[in-house]
Amino acid sequence: MGLLIDGEWRSAPPAQGDSGDFVRQTSTFRHQVTADGSSGFKAAPGRYHLYVSRACPWCHRTMIYRVLKRLENIISISYVEPLMLEQGWTFPAAEPLTGARYVYELYQQADPLFTGRATVPVLWDKESHGIVNNESSDIIRILNTEFDEITHEFTNYYPEALAGEIDEVNSRVYDTINNGVYRAGFAPTQAAYETAVRQVFEGLDWAEERLRRQRYLIGDLVTEADWRLFPSLVRFDAVYYGHFKCNFRRIRDYSALSAYLRDLYQVPGIAGTVAVDEYKTHYYGSHRGINPTGIIPLGPVLDFTSPHGRDTAFASNITASVTALHVPEEESTVEVPAFKPTGSAAE
Repeated sequence: MGLLIDGEWRSAPPAQGDSGDFVRQTSTFRHQVTADGSSGFKAAPGRYHLYVSRACPWCHRTMIYRVLKRLENIISISYVEPLMLEQGWTFPAAEPLTGARYVYELYQQADPLFTGRATVPVLWDKESHGIVNNESSDIIRILNTEFDEITHEFTNYYPEALAGEIDEVNSRVYDTINNGVYRAGFAPTQAAYETAVRQVFEGLDWAEERLRRQRYLIGDLVTEADWRLFPSLVRFDAVYYGHFKCNFRRIRDYSALSAYLRDLYQVPGIAGTVAVDEYKTHYYGSHRGINPTGIIPLGPVLDFTSPHGRDTAFASNITASVTALHVPEEESTVEVPAFKPTGSAAE
């Protein structure tokens, strides 16, 4: 684990606040891709590339949206190795677009004097040979709407009428669960750990109660709020329960949450974004301050394929559009042009 200081890679521990709490870095690159190109980055087939880790829950959001919005042939993707050690996120081999071996080298190429952590996901522009955005919450909203006219996939997971409620739920889920498990896992003091882990389960208990009354977090329609919670839930029993010591209860001990997790997992295409073995390899193998031996547990045995019953219990169809903006009469095939980036270290 490390960071760049004035473009130079240096080893560094996770950031901590004055009280000893784990502090997450604020994302730096926040450019937008727009359908009309008014932002300077126009949505176009073949122009953009995602750099992700299958192990990372923030990356997982973007992987999910790439599938849900039918962008697999529009936005290319590269995966780093699950272990993150002295050199940070590492590619299996020299990355074809840029020649980078490590993610921090992408940041050096984008800004030779960059200071900060070299995080993923990264949305890369092949045309300008730079980083468009490295904030997952921005990226999923870009993917949610800006390529619709290209893919003809108009399902909107952040409809304007529900935006306020989605934002409120997102904030609560982020503070208590998404980031809460990290504050518990990386806590350097007993007090910081106990505060964080209690908040994690306050968040899970709140979500459990909400999901007993309705199929999804915002009611009868699957929204962004659900896809931001899902990556944390699918990792919880495998890594957060043991490695991060969030061990009051497992997700399987919650009747509504466990069925809801299976409900989302069984959406077409989502299972292919889940990689439990990589989760365990990353967390147990990378965080040597927490797990000095690097031993990776064989268990637990998890099954996300058993019936969930929430479709009949709530008489809702997860494949229905959140907002029926447009339903094309027939499927269309999108041709992706061959794209040769300028200044690339490799073809």
